[in-house]
Amino acid sequence: MKKVLMIVGSLRKNSFNLQLAREIQGMLEDRAQVSFLEYGDIPFMNQDIEFPVPESVDRVRQAVREADGIWIVSPEYNYQIPGVLKNLLDWLSRPLAPNDWQRGSAVKGKAVTISGVAGKSGAAGVRKNLSALLEAMSMKLIAGMGTGISLNAEAFRSGVLALSEAHRAAIRDQVNMFGDAV
Repeated sequence: MKKVLMIVGSLRKNSFNLQLAREIQGMLEDRAQVSFLEYGDIPFMNQDIEFPVPESVDRVRQAVREADGIWIVSPEYNYQIPGVLKNLLDWLSRPLAPNDWQRGSAVKGKAVTISGVAGKSGAAGVRKNLSALLEAMSMKLIAGMGTGISLNAEAFRSGVLALSEAHRAAIRDQVNMFGDAV
């Protein structure tokens, strides 16, 4: 069975994007083994501490390398990539050995897809920026900008992500496209 690693771009305990990632996990369960990347302990990217590789960075890189595909589910902050997610991606984009760009990074050639939950924008800003960044990182982007979910006022009051049947259908289509590509 294929291995899919979920990366949630929010560290909030019950974020809307974590809720969406769990929904996606349920849709993938008959096609893939799904795990979630814990990365809240990695340091800020800094070439002064890049080698030897910090243990927390080595751990996340190993998880990424063991996965057949990556699914990033992220909010957007000011239509941009959240800082914690950008920091993770910066670490993942770096060479595995000092100055060894030929060998590549932990993500080079890795299949990846994107989803996001945000306000009215449906996370369009982060999905656009992530798709450009992931391609620049030499990842294999599946389903382009992916799927975005817009939140209504009730979601912000309740803290609960309620997916419509149209949302579920869009995610199922993305699950099928990603599952076929991985």
